[in-house]
Amino acid sequence: MRRGSFVQLILVAIAAAAAGTALALLPNWLPEPASREAGRIHFVFWFVTGICIFIFAIVAAVTTYAVINFRRKPDDDSDGPPIHGHTGLEIAWTAVPAILVTAIAIVSAIVLAKDDAAGANPLRINVVAQQFAWSFYYPSYANQKSDILRLPVDRSVVLRMTAKDVIHSFWVPEFRQKQDLTPGTNPTLHITPNKLGTYPVICTELCGVGHGLMRSRVVVMEPDSFETWARKKGT
Repeated sequence: MRRGSFVQLILVAIAAAAAGTALALLPNWLPEPASREAGRIHFVFWFVTGICIFIFAIVAAVTTYAVINFRRKPDDDSDGPPIHGHTGLEIAWTAVPAILVTAIAIVSAIVLAKDDAAGANPLRINVVAQQFAWSFYYPSYANQKSDILRLPVDRSVVLRMTAKDVIHSFWVPEFRQKQDLTPGTNPTLHITPNKLGTYPVICTELCGVGHGLMRSRVVVMEPDSFETWARKKGT
């Protein structure tokens, strides 16, 4: 490859990487994370995005170079010269994706394992989904019921979920984690909220004509405020 061609490849790769990076960073794709688990998932998201931008830059550079330097002249219908595959390139474009996919799998497995590990003395809450509402029960506080999920900040929480009728899906965008609820099963979800505030609870599984209205809220409170609310409501 001539020096000029190599420089051309590099410049196109840089331009493609810059465009991909701008598309990833400039729009507000994700809300600010509000749990420890969300921070780890955020890392996986950007780790995978960085790999995708790297691959996109290489593919865009090679494609652009080929289009500019090897395009046919108008009305040229002749066959190209016979060529033989390049063993080194074939090994590279097989090995590199395999390594990257393995890296993504390892990082994802580590993050999922950490996110699934509940801390000491977690607050246990039973989440019940039904067409078209969420209900939250607190076994440690006389099994009181609330239509709003209230959580103390910086405390490990385990949600035990039940679907009464059809498949639902529990999702708080700021927590990043999503859990499907299938009738007859009781999946759990571990969350450690670390930012005060009010966030939406959304059902992301089409569950009937009222699916779009199946919303609630999660309120992350100071521990003292949560205890006051829980004990007062539980009396």
